[in-house]
Amino acid sequence: MSIRIVLTRISHPGNIGSAARAMKTMGLERLCLVAPDRFPATEATVMAAGAQDILDRAQVFPDVRSAVADCGLVVGTTARSRHLPWRIVEPREAAGEIAVAAAASEVAVLFGAERTGLTNEEIELCQLLMTIPTGSSYGSLNVAMAVQVVAYEILLATRAAADDGERRGIPLASAVDMERFYAHLEQVLDEIDFHDRTGEGHLMARLRRFFNRAVPDQNEINILRGILTSVQGKRRRAGDPHPAREGRDA
Repeated sequence: MSIRIVLTRISHPGNIGSAARAMKTMGLERLCLVAPDRFPATEATVMAAGAQDILDRAQVFPDVRSAVADCGLVVGTTARSRHLPWRIVEPREAAGEIAVAAAASEVAVLFGAERTGLTNEEIELCQLLMTIPTGSSYGSLNVAMAVQVVAYEILLATRAAADDGERRGIPLASAVDMERFYAHLEQVLDEIDFHDRTGEGHLMARLRRFFNRAVPDQNEINILRGILTSVQGKRRRAGDPHPAREGRDA
């Protein structure tokens, strides 16, 4: 299954072990750890119970960007509302999209540090945000509990998708593809002198959210890159490149 669970900056190794156990019970096998405080650790092994093999195969990364670089769909978990509009769904709806995307692309589900959750920079890498509803005013879930809830919904969704025969499609654009597109887009916006007129400095953040919500596949992102390249070619043929970019390769 091309679905990975990514735990970021986990401070208690026991939570890593408990999350590994939750994953194994639901058929998920790939665990990625971003800058854990301590790993490997005895506490993780103890809490993993029969899921030591998940810990043995776990990969450690220095940051989220490298952990999801080859993923077409990145789903972040959050309990916080965001200043800018963002599509936030519950686990059942998210799991359905994860199941479909995983048929053709790598998918990552991010869980943030115990006390602070995902940072704004990590959220920027996500196409979809997911929140787990709770039945009381106390909505704090242990990270392993959250992994268990999400993994259960993914199990149901992937089983249903397999039964329906819908697990086919063009691979989604990877996180690396998207970052290259955003760099290209920002360059072209600069070349045509299109800037944030509000002075708030949120233009690229808003554009990121717009395209992330679309979850483009590889063909679609190639079309968008082709449009940007054509815009640059037209300007160069017109002999009016942006002064700051004159002589720079496309």
